Amino acid sequence: MTGDDLAHAFEAERPRLLRLAYATTGSWTEAEDCVQDAWLRLRRVDESTIENLQAWLTRVVGRLALDVLGSARVRRESYVGTWLPEPLVEPAADPADRVTLDESVSMALLVVLERLSPPQRAAFVLHDVFGLPFDEVAEVVGRSPAAVRQLAARARRDVAAARPRFTSSPAEHSSVLSAFMTACGEGDLPGLVALLDPDVVFHGDGGGKVPTVRGATRGADLVAKVLLGFLRKPPQWLRVAEVNGAPGLVVLAGDGVLSVVSITVSDGQVTEIDIVRNPEKLTRVEKPT
Repeated sequence: MTGDDLAHAFEAERPRLLRLAYATTGSWTEAEDCVQDAWLRLRRVDESTIENLQAWLTRVVGRLALDVLGSARVRRESYVGTWLPEPLVEPAADPADRVTLDESVSMALLVVLERLSPPQRAAFVLHDVFGLPFDEVAEVVGRSPAAVRQLAARARRDVAAARPRFTSSPAEHSSVLSAFMTACGEGDLPGLVALLDPDVVFHGDGGGKVPTVRGATRGADLVAKVLLGFLRKPPQWLRVAEVNGAPGLVVLAGDGVLSVVSITVSDGQVTEIDIVRNPEKLTRVEKPT
């Protein structure tokens, strides 16, 4: 394989590898670093020793992402407030940055994955999401195949317990988001409460840099009041955008802070609201000129 052939083969794998690294780390910046590091490693190895390039790249990126996740755990434990994944907002500034998004990188799933240990998360992402056999996952995680099976099984149970019971269609999601925007814009507390699941959970991530609610806020009445409290001063502008593969909002709030809003819809109601306001996580978000 010539150098150009190798580069083309790698670029064909790049979107999948980015998705893998992002699902493992929750950081798009770190995912890009992992994939770039994998490319540098690929250029240094003897190609004749690689039987299956896709599998080789998956293992390498999986290992790099797991290493990043392990080191990031310390930083996240001392993070001010709630840590949410860096949101993926489309359209990207550069069309080449666009990645096929699916449930594997939904905000709701990534928030659930944050509750897992790094080995559990890696085992679940590599096997359940990306279909890597357990013997190959074992090479990445540094455990026996039997141990990896147990890690994945425990992760699977935790994810299943925290996921919404019903998934929404794109049309239903868009309809609920539209009603959500209207109720918030009109300050309609009863209308907003009706849209929220009784056990809805709200997370806000300001990273200690901008105001937000720390910790999880639960319950339709309380969450609705918190949201309308933030909207006492109308936003300067807002737009609907694809956030981690589903319709969400990009908002320049009345206080001048940029926010990305992701909602999870199940059975016609909002079950989770995740708002990222930490400016360090929103550097890629397009702003109006």
